[in-house]
Amino acid sequence: MAETNYVGPFSRFGSTSRKDAWWVQPLLVFLVLSSFVVYATWAAFQGKHYFYGPYLSPLYSPELFGDSPHSWFGPRPDWWPQFIPWSPALLILWAPGLFRLTCYYYRGTYYKAFWADPPSCTVSEPRKTYRGEHSFPLILQNIHRYFLYIAFFFLIFLSYDVWRALWFTDPVSGEKTFGIGIGTLVLVINVVLLGGYTLGCHSLRHLVGGIRDRLSGAPVRRTAYRCVSCLNRRHMMWAWMSLLWVAFSDVYVRLCSMGVWTDWKII
Repeated sequence: MAETNYVGPFSRFGSTSRKDAWWVQPLLVFLVLSSFVVYATWAAFQGKHYFYGPYLSPLYSPELFGDSPHSWFGPRPDWWPQFIPWSPALLILWAPGLFRLTCYYYRGTYYKAFWADPPSCTVSEPRKTYRGEHSFPLILQNIHRYFLYIAFFFLIFLSYDVWRALWFTDPVSGEKTFGIGIGTLVLVINVVLLGGYTLGCHSLRHLVGGIRDRLSGAPVRRTAYRCVSCLNRRHMMWAWMSLLWVAFSDVYVRLCSMGVWTDWKII
């Protein structure tokens, strides 16, 4: 029988018998996630250049209060604390942010990339005990299933933004006319990718069918379970593509608003 070198939990950090470049994936995850967090934080505190014509950045949607035509309840509210910089994004970004933070897939990636818990499979980590997610603060990861419900509403809001992105204001008459611009397609792709990520969620898969021992007697649940499972098999792909496209959508709207990019109309 072939001999296997086991790396125990008390070995030196980074000890492994692996010969491949195991550190590449956690390093890429660290760089990409860090870049997104830095950019999203910067964009959220800007409070400007987040809309252009009928387009609204997904980092600011829904715009509850603000100065754009997309605002639901008017400009900045009087109750906003003066010592906190004002930005419409600060009112809503906590919800999709916590949905991703507590996601089952993202947990596995940033546990490895940021906490080295462990840095990769069969690679020793820098701790001697394992407490799991049964104590504070990691026990709060279990709220993911509740943020899933909130994520559904955000899909509705973003879909409505796509509808609004189909109507352009005529510069002469001032009337709304139907049209499709590059920005419209950018927002459509954003909703598709976010939909694939959200509707393939592990928690949703459990909700629609995982709680039943036998699905053959529930054809509707069985169909829904199969659909969610189909998306769930590519959950990693949906997670990364939707994350990067959200950032790109904000960049597109921002640069169009700043006059750096031109939004070409297709129709």
